Amino acid sequence: MSARIATTAMTVSIDSPRVLPLPGWLDSGPGHWQTRWELLHGFERVQQSDWVAPRRGDWMARLDEVLLADTRPVVLVAHSLGCALVAAWAAHSRLTGQVRGALLVAPPDLDRDDMPPQLAPWRPLQRQRLPFPAMLVHSSDDPFGSSAHAIRLAADWGVDAIDAIDVGDRGHINGDSNLGDWPQGLAWLRRWGVQPAAAP
Repeated sequence: MSARIATTAMTVSIDSPRVLPLPGWLDSGPGHWQTRWELLHGFERVQQSDWVAPRRGDWMARLDEVLLADTRPVVLVAHSLGCALVAAWAAHSRLTGQVRGALLVAPPDLDRDDMPPQLAPWRPLQRQRLPFPAMLVHSSDDPFGSSAHAIRLAADWGVDAIDAIDVGDRGHINGDSNLGDWPQGLAWLRRWGVQPAAAP
């Protein structure tokens, strides 16, 4: 049994992995569930130097830097372009063994003609099987990627069919989706040993 640290609000395992939110293009704003999770549970957003004109190689290198600086296990929590980052990074990095799992939310269809030109350098989307367990969460009315696209990606990335989850009409599953603190999403992280700290 792992050692435990008692807190006034709950018990937190010292074996709980670090949770690294990976926002998409333009970062995640104050109403986004990623931001709320950081504030409530102390998760560590991977900050990128350029959110407006993102370079895939730069984002991949930054994720490597974060993992090299702290070798504890991690769970990646990616939204939108952050999902493309996970796929590209996993295909090239030597640090994938640190990843216990990845929650991939609302992956965009980068091959669509209406994608912003700033995202063109991310094409083609990496579709190699991921070397760690993952869940993929998508919406039935996401304006940036259809459910069919998400299901195909899940299969390519090696996500079990039961872990490719349609959350219904939630748009891009972002700050405009009225998810609040999104407790269901947080609950999915527990399969990889995440035990969030209580809100202050």
